[in-house]
Amino acid sequence: MAVFIPEEKISEIKNAADIVDIVSEAVLLKKAGKNHLGLCPFHSEKTPSFTVSPDKQIFYCFGCGTGGNVFSFLMKQEGLTFPEAARALGKRYGVDIPERPLSPEQKKKISERESLLDINRRAMEFYHQALNAGAPGQVARSYLKKRGISQQTIDDFKLGYARDGWDYLLNFFSKKRVSPSLLEKSGLVLPKKNKNGYYDRFRNRIMFPIFDASMQVVGFGGRVLDDSLPKYLNSPETAVYNKSRSLYGIQRAKDKCRSAGSVFIVEGYLDVIALHQHGIENTVATLGTALTPDHVRFLTRFAGNMVLVYDSDEAGIRSARRCIDTFWQEHVDFRRQDVFREENADTHILVLPAGHDPDSFVFEKGPELFLKTAAGAPGIITFLINCTIDKHGLSTEGKVRIIREMQAPLSAINDHVAQSLYIQQLAERLGIAENAIRERINEVAAQKKKHAVADEALSVSGEPGHRSGSRQSGSAGSRIPMANIGNRFERQIIAMMLQFPDILPEIDKLKVLNYFENTELKDVGTDILELNLDSADSAHRISELISQVDSDQKRKLIASLSMGDESWNMKGCLRLLGKFVENGQKLRDSGALDEQIRAAEKNKDHDLMLKLLSQKQKMAERSEKQKMAILSDK
Repeated sequence: MAVFIPEEKISEIKNAADIVDIVSEAVLLKKAGKNHLGLCPFHSEKTPSFTVSPDKQIFYCFGCGTGGNVFSFLMKQEGLTFPEAARALGKRYGVDIPERPLSPEQKKKISERESLLDINRRAMEFYHQALNAGAPGQVARSYLKKRGISQQTIDDFKLGYARDGWDYLLNFFSKKRVSPSLLEKSGLVLPKKNKNGYYDRFRNRIMFPIFDASMQVVGFGGRVLDDSLPKYLNSPETAVYNKSRSLYGIQRAKDKCRSAGSVFIVEGYLDVIALHQHGIENTVATLGTALTPDHVRFLTRFAGNMVLVYDSDEAGIRSARRCIDTFWQEHVDFRRQDVFREENADTHILVLPAGHDPDSFVFEKGPELFLKTAAGAPGIITFLINCTIDKHGLSTEGKVRIIREMQAPLSAINDHVAQSLYIQQLAERLGIAENAIRERINEVAAQKKKHAVADEALSVSGEPGHRSGSRQSGSAGSRIPMANIGNRFERQIIAMMLQFPDILPEIDKLKVLNYFENTELKDVGTDILELNLDSADSAHRISELISQVDSDQKRKLIASLSMGDESWNMKGCLRLLGKFVENGQKLRDSGALDEQIRAAEKNKDHDLMLKLLSQKQKMAERSEKQKMAILSDK
């Protein structure tokens, strides 16, 4: 760990941080009673099961079982270490974290991610200064002015200029004593062919810094000022930059996406900049790649309505169709029987009029007409129908091909009303009976159901055609929920310990944990007793416990059992504990009775064995009644 963070500073951050504020930057949350709900950012789902408790300062997903406190969320969401998450929260909430002098050994342990982010930030400032100051940046300033880009926009997006030379950036970092090998890992320099030194990757280009949602510079894009190729050059993938997960402009667009409930997805840096400059700030762009499933999942945290904007040329149409394939693949992989999720009913494809891209359209026609045109953009299915008709025509053979091509997308719509409307729309366009189309769709649905059953068998057992009694860990759909771990009564007692800490002395006095059968639950109960956290600080007590336990599994279990909203009272708790302990003692007696039965059987004492079996049956009946009483009492 590069920086020592005192425990009192960790506590100060916990007291200052609000988990709802932090999570809502990545997840679209809606108030639901005391808690907030949203779609889980860690697995694909249709119905919100991701729950955030502001009272307990924890989160838990009832779908995939992920849970924890504000530190856990940042670590999983951003891929941070605990010190990195603590420093990020400390900076946000004004908690000063003192840094001790680093030893040479500690310096070596500074994470590569942290170093690369620092290099990118300094490179951004270097390029930005080169654009704004002096004669070398004049040609770049003139180019941007010609494109209609204002100085305010240049500053907002931190646009820069890479001078026309081989080692300007290299020399800048050399003076800062940054090693060329680390610069190479950042993607900013390349090794010479003869391996004798390095040179700048970006030369004589307008520079577009690429930020992540947390305002960290993760990479760069560079555009030439003339007609030379490649027109755009992007950073290679690094430890901090992954183009299939990054979106240009997200750092400025995310809040606008939430407030508008929608996002425009374009293909170029200048498209994003032009739309933002004209007030359409809920806009992002993919980075030298088509829209990916990761992009889709990420954006659903900010907006339910997506508008994919493409040029009207052939390349734009191809991009639009690829994008639809991405939506398709996203949901085939994660929701096999629900390919187009409900939010995708609000996904639209906007193909701009001939000769326009978003940049040129908004400058020439204005933002009002852009928004009006976007409002009329067709949904995915309508767009597909239009494209297939344009592709195949309305001859008899063309109609056959159109129906064949539309079978899969139509069969994947799980909303029967929506499916019927789209079938009706296609039938009217083709001039054929709806039943003819529906028959073909039912064939696909039956085949899909057959494959889904086979896949379910594989996910359960790992072997085709065989089902076992328990699911294997792995995908979100096959995880064992935390709420199903162990005995129901034991889970209820741990929940009581978490939610009603006044009972802890009685738990300890009665040695309740000695009667637990599930070792995970028993370990969590032991942790609760041993940590002896202050019950008066209920808002942060559970979050503190999550920080101190020694495994991710325990953290998830604690988050799961803390989420209940039961009204505990001392009298009800003592009654439940008394019955649980009594039942535990009788179970032990039952074990002793089993030994007596085995001994009677071995000695062939049939009369005694029958008597003991009758006694065991009566004990089992009483035990079952007591179990039901435990569930109903608190």
